[in-house]
Amino acid sequence: MPLHLTPTFRDDLAAASRPLAGIWVCSGSALVAEICAGSGMDWLLIDMEHSPNGLESVLAQLHAVAGSPITPVVRVPAGDPVTIKQVLDLGAQNILVPMVSSADEARAVVAAAHYPPRGIRGVGSALARSARWNRVPDYLEQAARHVSVFVQIETAAGVDAAAEIAAVDGVDGVFVGPSDLAASLGLLGRQTHPDVTDAVIRTFAAVRGAGKPVGVNAFDPAVAQTYLDAGASFALVGADVALLARGSEALASRWCAPDAEGPTSSY
Repeated sequence: MPLHLTPTFRDDLAAASRPLAGIWVCSGSALVAEICAGSGMDWLLIDMEHSPNGLESVLAQLHAVAGSPITPVVRVPAGDPVTIKQVLDLGAQNILVPMVSSADEARAVVAAAHYPPRGIRGVGSALARSARWNRVPDYLEQAARHVSVFVQIETAAGVDAAAEIAAVDGVDGVFVGPSDLAASLGLLGRQTHPDVTDAVIRTFAAVRGAGKPVGVNAFDPAVAQTYLDAGASFALVGADVALLARGSEALASRWCAPDAEGPTSSY
């Protein structure tokens, strides 16, 4: 029975009439991912870089969100070709690769995500969920249409090379990470420092100048709105673990320690 895959995040962004707002799933829980997927958000990031996620838990979360009208993106822990191959074979159609600081690194990521002759992705679709075990017609020939590749700029070097990174054929968009960018600029933990926000805005301009969509992580609503007004096409505006932490702290502040300070600031 022939099956058809859903549109990619690249397709969603191209069709969108407004910026797309997403939620970060860091808990490693398929149940939490399913709850977030039904929230009405546009997209969802399953994180393998800073979260307790391996291949099995990522697969469980892809299963859990498949029934909801939301687009999942998987952030792999690094631009490792083996990990990228395995995550794509799990059926992830959209990947985000962190810490890309040069056009050469971006080209290597694109190569890892595509079959020869364009890239070096190993061929195992007949055995994998990516092609639904050969139930997706012409998957090998059409694989590039079913996969979108996003790279993350989060270093000073990446900001300087943003235009070249975005111009790489096969990079479908760029995501800016202010937290690591702040650290790279010697401003650890100061994501809203003017030097950091200026670097983010400069990256936006470079990426958009290359004709690619650009996104950002910003949990503070005012900061997120500033970045959207500055041209971000997509943003992560919250995370499952942060929502749980701040919500539980608010409960404790109200019911257990009324004289204590309020909740901790979020990510």
